[in-house]
Amino acid sequence: MPRSKAAAATQPLDLELQFSSFPGIAAHRAVLKRPDVTRWIAHALAAPAEIAVRIVGETEGQAMNLQYRGKDYATNVLTFDYAREPVVMADLVLCGPVIEREAKEQGKTLQAHYAHLLVHGALHAQGYDHEAGERAALEMETLEILLLAALGFANPY
Repeated sequence: MPRSKAAAATQPLDLELQFSSFPGIAAHRAVLKRPDVTRWIAHALAAPAEIAVRIVGETEGQAMNLQYRGKDYATNVLTFDYAREPVVMADLVLCGPVIEREAKEQGKTLQAHYAHLLVHGALHAQGYDHEAGERAALEMETLEILLLAALGFANPY
């Protein structure tokens, strides 16, 4: 998982971007332009990747979190990582209404919060895990702060 100087450069990314239907989806589509999403995720990659991003409503987000994590609520991002080498392969499922609510509560723009959670999900897809202890959390959060700063976003924490 350590990132070399060479790995800090943007990696090739084959991105699939999907939008579910839910109230207010237009605002989410407006801030999630394919070139921006590609740039944010690619900047967080240490290897080439094939990643599908799906923006869902609360009902779908809750159902997926219950099915795959046993937690009966919609969460902001779910990462399904399938391979890390030689190509990172993953699905990122982001719950739009949760992200919108969190952005408001945290005083962030919707775009900044999406950028953070897409970087966060991309790091999870590469094996970073903030729930694996204090050291792992600090490593992942520090990397997120650095990557987001390089993308022009403020510290998300």
